[in-house]
Amino acid sequence: MGQGYSSSWPGQGRSGDLSLELPDDCLALIFGNLGCHDRNNCSLVCKRWKHVDSKSRQRLILVARSEISLWFPSLFTRFSSVSVLSLKCSRKLVSVDNDALARIPTLLPSLKKLKLKGCVDITDTGLVTFSLHHPPLLSKLSFASCGIGSRGVVSLLINCPSLKDLTLKRLRKLDAEGTPLSFEHQSCFETKSNTNDCYSYAKLERLCLKDLHNARLFIPLLGSSAQTLKTLIVCRSSGNWDSVLQSLQTTSTSIVEIQMDNVQLGDPGLVAISSYCPRLQVLYLSRATDCTDNGLSAISNSCRQLRKLHIDSWSRFGGRAISEEGFLSIATKCSCLQEVVLMGVAITVISLNALATSCPVLERMALCNTDSVGDLEMQFIGYKFNALKKLCIKNCPISDTGIKAVGEGCASLVKLKVKRCRGVTKESVWKLSMRRRRLIVSVDNGSMLLADDEMVLAPKRASTSSSRTHDVNVICGSRGALLLRSRFEHALRFNNNNRRRPN
Repeated sequence: MGQGYSSSWPGQGRSGDLSLELPDDCLALIFGNLGCHDRNNCSLVCKRWKHVDSKSRQRLILVARSEISLWFPSLFTRFSSVSVLSLKCSRKLVSVDNDALARIPTLLPSLKKLKLKGCVDITDTGLVTFSLHHPPLLSKLSFASCGIGSRGVVSLLINCPSLKDLTLKRLRKLDAEGTPLSFEHQSCFETKSNTNDCYSYAKLERLCLKDLHNARLFIPLLGSSAQTLKTLIVCRSSGNWDSVLQSLQTTSTSIVEIQMDNVQLGDPGLVAISSYCPRLQVLYLSRATDCTDNGLSAISNSCRQLRKLHIDSWSRFGGRAISEEGFLSIATKCSCLQEVVLMGVAITVISLNALATSCPVLERMALCNTDSVGDLEMQFIGYKFNALKKLCIKNCPISDTGIKAVGEGCASLVKLKVKRCRGVTKESVWKLSMRRRRLIVSVDNGSMLLADDEMVLAPKRASTSSSRTHDVNVICGSRGALLLRSRFEHALRFNNNNRRRPN
């Protein structure tokens, strides 16, 4: 089946193997849209499908136990076009070792992305040997829960000329060593080169640090990559990040995106960002310990190109936190804002008016966990924000009046998401869906079914409705909407069949 044209093949009409008429490129495109399990099964159908799958597969995810090392040559010979390789192993098991890692660059010359997770038996020695192959296309590296330290990471930065994206997560050895990620320590490498040349290799564009506990280790790396770095993500990493950001002594950097989540960061760090990152376009501040309105004011004065702003306000020990005053300065001076997410920020009509007046291109807004957003603010949003396309309201004291006001306004709105707002009833959501058919309304107060322009669970109609069609739409607040839809359709069909059976 599918191995080639043959006169002995009985079906030459509609009953024949139609895949024989597809060229290999088209078949490879179809395989690319399948899930991992389905694609693996397709490779077992026939020799041709196995060959097409082997030559077209770009991603490969392997359970990186030690015994798989013996199969690396045969695996990578079969999947020679793989450009994204992920090796995952439990930290309780013996993973692939340094020798297996060192063979990967020669077996996969087209490798672009490499992810190691839980490979505790891979150490700095393996990374140094790996990097000495100078993989020309390797642009993205991710290490999580591995036994590597600063020596291996710096070796990769020096010897991988195309490396642009680096992610480090839960590296206990790196924290325990306390050795900064500096290019000046040349004695730890087998290849020696000029120090000035080493700095030229550091062309990182994205740096992601998660669950690390020594912020000062990254000061040399940030300093050497300041001219090329565009995205900096720091999550759940302890240390004084104010001093790290203040160490950027260059006049200006290329950073356009900064995400700081659950870290020790205050106004000095925000002032440093405003001074050294004038091209900043995306700013995420989530549970930053000591950020106040003064820091946001400094951002608004210098970072006028800001497009996305996410703030999860949180104060430590009841101290000062970000309030409406800080957001008002951003809304007034950053006219390029397209997305705003505010959590725990008590905003009112005053700041909403400034946002609507100064930011005409605002398309996405989320207001969460604040008692200051009620029906009055919702009415103002419906009246003023004509360009708004997506609106999310979570845990705010709004009612049906606010939902109705948004439905009557916001002409460009395509999606409305309401979560944990007890004042909103199903009837108001149903009326809004009937008024604006193209508007997607997502709620978490129970799943609602729409059939024949009627809501199955709508008040006063659920008990009287006797006929249902099979065309069912599901509106829910989870990612499993499609799964729920299929299950509801099956349940409705089963129910209708039971009604038609004679007693």
